[in-house]
Amino acid sequence: MRIAFGLVLALFCMVGSVLRAEPGKDWQAVDPASSGWSVDKLETARGLAQQLGSTGVFIVRDGLLVARWGDVERKVNVASVRKSLLNALYGIAVGEGRIDINATLAQLKIDDRAPSLTDIEKQATIRDLLMARSGIYHPAASETAAMKRNRPERGSHAPGTFWFYNNWDFNTLGAIYRQQTGEDIFASFATRIAEPIGMQDFSAGDGRYIFDPASDIPAYQFRLSARDMARFGLLFLQQGQWLGRKIVPADWVKQSTAAYSQSNRGRQGYGYMWWVLPSDVWGNGAAYAAGFAGQFIAYVPAKHLVVTQTVDRGDNRPGVKTSDFLKLLRAITDAAP
Repeated sequence: MRIAFGLVLALFCMVGSVLRAEPGKDWQAVDPASSGWSVDKLETARGLAQQLGSTGVFIVRDGLLVARWGDVERKVNVASVRKSLLNALYGIAVGEGRIDINATLAQLKIDDRAPSLTDIEKQATIRDLLMARSGIYHPAASETAAMKRNRPERGSHAPGTFWFYNNWDFNTLGAIYRQQTGEDIFASFATRIAEPIGMQDFSAGDGRYIFDPASDIPAYQFRLSARDMARFGLLFLQQGQWLGRKIVPADWVKQSTAAYSQSNRGRQGYGYMWWVLPSDVWGNGAAYAAGFAGQFIAYVPAKHLVVTQTVDRGDNRPGVKTSDFLKLLRAITDAAP
């Protein structure tokens, strides 16, 4: 009986793995009703997305397309989602031994324009920057008004001791990546991530560097579609694997979505450039990338689910708050099997 049970269990696992898919050139769609979804609840979620003013929403479960609402092929500036995209490039470079996250800014000879970095600030490590705990509160490119308003005083916190969502940290990580690898961020993303996972809309030309007179270090801006963002979310849901190939090391995915800090968003944590959702509400490993005005890549392992949203401010749509997107994500997960 034990042998028979073991065979049945093994067969079940094999069948389960077959049922999970990854998109090829195009996404394979399923009928929500025949796949166990609540059609009524899914329709309620669609109405909420429309009410919020989403440009595009893309919903994937087990690697299969469940629903697409709006213009999911339209590329928009995904704002701070860029940070989670860069995170993946770091995972690859760290796994290949090209970047050491314990290196300090002093060792890397990183500085900025006057008022330049102090000796104490230069003791911040790459890991501190990944966690947004550098303690360096220098003006930065692409800061929002809230970032500027809430930025702590220079020297008020030692490296590694205080969390602040800090564009200087994120921009400098981009500069360090280019310095240590010798690669352009957007060309690297295209060849190392977008092409292997089959992004349909992105090209290296969809990225550009943004400069600010207050800093020598540029921000890096990406334009992506909701359906391409879903491939990236699925890559992280699958622990960095794609069609049996390791794209991003699985241990890096795990490290990146661990909560090292309590954020300013209620009970949400912050990892390495990923927001981490509380496990008692969303299950283990749920995380999301977020960009200004409503750009999101979210994945919920407990539901085998990826949800992306874009909002294009260029067509006079209002922005979508994180709290409202999470209501949409909850509505979608409630509709899922």
